[in-house]
Amino acid sequence: MWQELHAELSPKGLEVVTVALDLKGVEAAGRWIEAANPSHPSLIDQAHVVDELFGIVNVPSGVWIDEEGTIVRPAEPAFPARPGFVRNRPSSGDVDPYLAEVQREARKIRIEPDRYVSALRDWVENGQRSEFALGPDEVVRRSGERGRDRSLAAAHFELAQHLWRGGREAEAVPHFRAARRLQPDNWTYKRQAWVLAHRFQAPTELFEGDWLSDVRAIGAENYYPALDM
Repeated sequence: MWQELHAELSPKGLEVVTVALDLKGVEAAGRWIEAANPSHPSLIDQAHVVDELFGIVNVPSGVWIDEEGTIVRPAEPAFPARPGFVRNRPSSGDVDPYLAEVQREARKIRIEPDRYVSALRDWVENGQRSEFALGPDEVVRRSGERGRDRSLAAAHFELAQHLWRGGREAEAVPHFRAARRLQPDNWTYKRQAWVLAHRFQAPTELFEGDWLSDVRAIGAENYYPALDM
């Protein structure tokens, strides 16, 4: 999806950089990048540095950065087109029952690709004159404050990753749990932990919650915040 948008807008000066956030790195994300064969930079962030620096709490998220290196829109839901989980009918037959329920629930998620792409095109055309390019104060406001709990959550999540990569999974688990408890609205933290325990992010004994239960608890329509354009 980003490939098509990059092909359209790169002649006008837009550079698209996609980043996969996954502790398992190439093992988890490599095949998807190879299949897409992107012409733009497509990176893998095993240490979740990008989401830490830019305040990303769910994927896909987009951050707009101008030619001067200034953020003009902080992290927000970023769909360049309608994804397969919305377009396609839920699987049936021999599909894992939990995954089938996930697919049905995912179709209820609110996404706004038309609004997002329209705003992006306007920014590419008009630069800082675009109504969608935000000033520094608004960027800071939308980025949110980093209080004590959010900072501690980030520290626990980083420590959890370090321990897991080092083969000390049992020691990592309490830190993944602490990150979830301290910042429960951070889906990046939760999803990374869940997928380490189960490829479908289903219930396990290692971690509290699971993708389907947590989404149903808040309502699928609230999984992504509405775009503030």
